[in-house]
Amino acid sequence: MRKPKTKSQAKSSSKARTKPNAGTLPDAALLERIAVALERLTPAQKAAPDLDRADAFVWHPDGRLAPVARVNRVDMSLLKGVDRVRDLLLENTERFAKGLPANNALLWGARGMGKSSLVKASHATVNDDFARASKNGPLKLIEIHREDIESLPELMAITRASRYRFIVFCDDLSFDNDDTTYKSLKAVLEGGIEGRPDNVIFYATSNRRHLMSRDMIENERSTGINPGEAVEEKVSLSDRFGLWLGFHRCSQDEYLAMVDSYVTHHKIPAEGEQLHRDALEWSTTRGSRSGRVAWQFVQDLAGRLGVELKAGHRS
Repeated sequence: MRKPKTKSQAKSSSKARTKPNAGTLPDAALLERIAVALERLTPAQKAAPDLDRADAFVWHPDGRLAPVARVNRVDMSLLKGVDRVRDLLLENTERFAKGLPANNALLWGARGMGKSSLVKASHATVNDDFARASKNGPLKLIEIHREDIESLPELMAITRASRYRFIVFCDDLSFDNDDTTYKSLKAVLEGGIEGRPDNVIFYATSNRRHLMSRDMIENERSTGINPGEAVEEKVSLSDRFGLWLGFHRCSQDEYLAMVDSYVTHHKIPAEGEQLHRDALEWSTTRGSRSGRVAWQFVQDLAGRLGVELKAGHRS
């Protein structure tokens, strides 16, 4: 039979039950170390980009918008042989800057005929004419590289929250056979739940009308279980662009007009038949005539004559 506890035994037993175990409760220093460790694990809050720093930016997939202090652009007056597409893109850009409906634009066609130059010139012209002084402020041009298309939804989240209006520009856009990143672009242009923000328009340039090579299209037709659907899936991306602007090889007269325009603009002491003969010989050695070839000839001519050109700026 268990003996009844004495008063002193009961008191000590009660203390043992109520006294906290110092080894089981964290002290203040331990709690602080846990808090610091948790803060390290928590991703840092990204600061909102300062969109007042410039009118043009380059998007990086880590979430940075790098400001471009000086855009490498051609003055609109120097773009020759593209009058019709120039007027169409400029009008579309003006409507967008005014808050009116406007289309995404795909500029496709011959190399070196001023596709990307026209995008940058339209942005500058609209800003200089009226957008900079408007209530919406200047248009912002954001260049996204082809390989960063998958991060486009993150960029849209940033632009959607801004008061500015944006031209998101991708130069030389095209897709290979096994490339699926085009789906991110399709969802942003049309078809996604959120879709394209009202303050964003997308301009792209490509040498390919349907953003993929003819061989790739033919391969899809010949190897697919349902060839029609396979091709339709990829070609439908170009349908998301409401404005298609085609650029074609220039004539000899248009090529010489480009050369004359550059020479006059930069005050290069050359003119007449000799200038044209040299320019045509230059294009023959390059195997093509285009605005790019004309500019390359003018750079060579200016170097030989000791005339300085504005660095990184054709205008």
